[in-house]
Amino acid sequence: MNNQISLPANVRPDEVQRQKTLGDAIALCANVAGFSLDKELQLLLGVDKAQFSRWQSGTEGVVWPKLERLMDACGNDAPLLWMLHARGYDLHSIRRQETDTERRLREAEERIALLTHDKRVLTEALHGRAP
Repeated sequence: MNNQISLPANVRPDEVQRQKTLGDAIALCANVAGFSLDKELQLLLGVDKAQFSRWQSGTEGVVWPKLERLMDACGNDAPLLWMLHARGYDLHSIRRQETDTERRLREAEERIALLTHDKRVLTEALHGRAP
């Protein structure tokens, strides 16, 4: 089974809020990623068409590991955001925490910017130009 995480796909809070059911949010999750709830996505998740259909209709619950795999495969959290909205949360004030990888990348980019600035200042000083 493929456990690949898709590139993030932007899903707007207003799109999530328009969904009437968790099944609709699952469909939105797939559609935003370019899936049409077809065999490709079902194979990626290791579920059959009937089970996927039951998730959408609400006749079968989705266990967290499979829902998490769906969101990872699609690169968005539409079902999770829908659940938060259904519980009364303001989707506009919720934000993701920075992961360790994102933090290290941000810090590296900040160091590169500082080193680039320092190099420019030194180069200008060596050539007799004011910074």
